[in-house]
Amino acid sequence: MFLLIPALLLASALTLAVETRADNKFPPERKLVYAEQIIANYYVDAIDTSAVVRDAIVAMLKTLDPHSTYTEPEETKELTEPLEGNFSGIGIRFQMVKDTLYVIEAVSGGPSERMGIIPGDRIISCNDTLISGVKMKNSAIMKVLRGPRGTVANLKAVRKNVADTLEFRVVREEIPIFSVDASYMVNDSVGYVAVSRFAASTADEVADAMKELKKKGMRHIIIDLMDNGGGYLRPSTDIADRFLRRGDMVVYTESPQNGSTSYINQKDGDFLDGRVVVLVNQYSASASEILSGALQDNDRAVVVGRRTFGKGLVQRPFPFPDGSMIRLTVSRYHTPSGRCIQKPYTAGDEDGYNHDLLNRYKAGEFTSQDSIHFADSLLFHTVRLGRPVYGGGGIMPDKFVPIDTTFYSDYYRDLLAKGAINSFVIGYVDANRKAITKKYRRIEDFDRSFTVTPAMMQELIATGTREGVEYNEEQFNTSKAFLASVIKGLIGRDLYDQSAYRRIVNPMNPVFAEGLEIINDPKLYKSYLSAPK
Repeated sequence: MFLLIPALLLASALTLAVETRADNKFPPERKLVYAEQIIANYYVDAIDTSAVVRDAIVAMLKTLDPHSTYTEPEETKELTEPLEGNFSGIGIRFQMVKDTLYVIEAVSGGPSERMGIIPGDRIISCNDTLISGVKMKNSAIMKVLRGPRGTVANLKAVRKNVADTLEFRVVREEIPIFSVDASYMVNDSVGYVAVSRFAASTADEVADAMKELKKKGMRHIIIDLMDNGGGYLRPSTDIADRFLRRGDMVVYTESPQNGSTSYINQKDGDFLDGRVVVLVNQYSASASEILSGALQDNDRAVVVGRRTFGKGLVQRPFPFPDGSMIRLTVSRYHTPSGRCIQKPYTAGDEDGYNHDLLNRYKAGEFTSQDSIHFADSLLFHTVRLGRPVYGGGGIMPDKFVPIDTTFYSDYYRDLLAKGAINSFVIGYVDANRKAITKKYRRIEDFDRSFTVTPAMMQELIATGTREGVEYNEEQFNTSKAFLASVIKGLIGRDLYDQSAYRRIVNPMNPVFAEGLEIINDPKLYKSYLSAPK
């Protein structure tokens, strides 16, 4: 009898299968549900049905394209939080030095600053969780420090020249995540704005930065999108609108399922006359390519750097009640001239797609423009001037700048990887904070007059040795100038503001240097934005 029941059930299932094959009307979605139920009820071993369903979804999406993905609830939160523009926490910028949490900055007006936490403090524990001395990962530390708004973080900390352990009761608040990493005046007329991501608040941040720079005399602007992997669409179109006229197209999407949608500027922007240079590289992607492509195709900016990543697939989020999410590709982005931003891919060939940048590097694309070849079928023309631009994936800059490896050495790499550079900077700032800020009241004074001395470089070498980095004189000399610039930039960042690092290190960046030369020379700038003869 016990053997008969499973046999009858199996026979019933087989009959259903035969019937559905005969009339061919069994919907695919029901087949998935049936498959999950059959596995859950009849598989020989106990299984986690949630894991089975998750793996099935992941497997389905892998057959589509490289950017359709499924994320678990915690992964979804980690992905979306930086784009929402804020999180709940205690409001510090920190760095782990060996196994010690070192406060770089207490966010101005944030809960930690109000409670008296200052740069240089070492946080030992949060509530009952020990932080220092246990070699926690940054992600684990952030989970400890962050939490729902209104909850309390009881912190214990030590401070230089203070014998007793300090205790702080910090009530967590909403802390803004900024996407404008730096903004400053390069010279009397040229402003610089670096955008690291396209989040909910990015367009407002750029507007505020440009407003402040205009007060300081900005008439022309460099927009730095290097290493910006993108984010939300709307901030990129809103920023583009500032530089374009009413009726100008910013981008359009196309999909067999969803049709075509165009994003057209509804009014004249407020920065129509000044020169504009956009800096990009191979890591600039998605919304960065929309912005740079819009300004290039409308002949409103000179794009400088290297061909961008080529991510032009539009993902629409489909959240599940448990917090997990599918981000499904629903259309493709095209620039105003008609170029498809997305680089070619083969469905299911995830490895080949992920190795594209490596293949481009091996082919010499990052070092020589001559290694980049475009088929005639990929030729397009800009909207106003009819300048030739090429499709095939990504945005090809108007001025190519090869990657600079002249400063690079294994010694520099090891100093960086072992944390020796950060360890040295933190120790130096700790010992000299008051003296430096007293001598150099403003970042402009520090940038102009502070020098990284030979003694400082020797101490860096000694720090590296203590961290297990063997000194190599030849390689040190190769990287010496760049190392000094990085050290000065990190000291400036820790003592003044986030923009200080870019202000100090940018002159060593060939893409920035080329962009600055073009924007400073009206004749050279115009030569890139002229109709072909």
